[in-house]
Amino acid sequence: MTRPTRGMSSLRSRRPSGSRTRRLLELHLAVMVVTALVSMTALVVSYREVQNAAGEMRTRAAPAVQGAAATQLALLQAHDEARKSVRAGIDKVVGPGARYENQLSAAGQGLSRLSDVQIDGVRGRGVLETVTGVLTSYSSSITPGAVKYVDDDLMQRQKMQEAYRLLSRPGTGVVPRLDVLQGHQMQRMSRISSMGTLQRTGWAVAELGLLLMALTTLSALWVLRRRCGRSLDPWLLLSLLATVALAVVPLWATTATQERLDTARGRLVEIERRAHAHTDLADDQRYVTVNSADLRGRLAAQSWQSWTYYGALGGGALIVLLPVAGISRRLNADYWRAE
Repeated sequence: MTRPTRGMSSLRSRRPSGSRTRRLLELHLAVMVVTALVSMTALVVSYREVQNAAGEMRTRAAPAVQGAAATQLALLQAHDEARKSVRAGIDKVVGPGARYENQLSAAGQGLSRLSDVQIDGVRGRGVLETVTGVLTSYSSSITPGAVKYVDDDLMQRQKMQEAYRLLSRPGTGVVPRLDVLQGHQMQRMSRISSMGTLQRTGWAVAELGLLLMALTTLSALWVLRRRCGRSLDPWLLLSLLATVALAVVPLWATTATQERLDTARGRLVEIERRAHAHTDLADDQRYVTVNSADLRGRLAAQSWQSWTYYGALGGGALIVLLPVAGISRRLNADYWRAE
């Protein structure tokens, strides 16, 4: 009777240790799954926000700011060319006269394009509708002043002054209205291209979650090796590698994209400054045209941005499924099946 008693005692002494190991592994599995889900949700949402910001900057914000600046300069240049033609005599300045008409036509086309990309919403559309109407009145004044009344100085001055008031009258002129629209667009552009508090918080949650995920995976590997006598589990090793990759690659991609957005914001601020400088309209126009084309190239969509996003989705699925496969397999083989 003594020997069976000793066997039962030995079995009872081993059960608490095995039960504790099982609960420990189950706790590791629960922590890893919850941490993976939370961190991946924060990471995917945060990275998507940066992608969306880059896309909106490329397709709407940058063209809107560039378009408003180019339209203002075209209007001012048109008026300057018209004044030159009046001072020199229209019969002697066919070139400047043609340039004035070209600039006015460019301004009209710029307004049409701007209405498609402006980022000030309903308020912006209202401003552009008003500007288009005022520009029609401006054209009706400047064209007779520059072309029709070449032999009537009094009428010519009256038409030119009327055109200038329509162009630059504070509050109601074409250029001041475009200034108001541009101011709103610059504010919107700055918000789009800057990483806000929520985005920074999202990245902090994602990176801290992935760090916790990596530490928990290492702890699970240690438990399996020391308490269960198992070698390094390949599923957990793959999960650890996927976790490290997710902590590094999307963050690097986001940093690179944000640097491009910061650079674009600086270039747009400089373009807007040159549009208001009015020191040399022709030189300012060239600057805006050249830098706008260069900025479009810099903001062109990069294929690696989409690949990084889909790679993050795939990596997120891995760091959820691999721990389940690895730890559940051990739990089933060593504990669950034996119950």
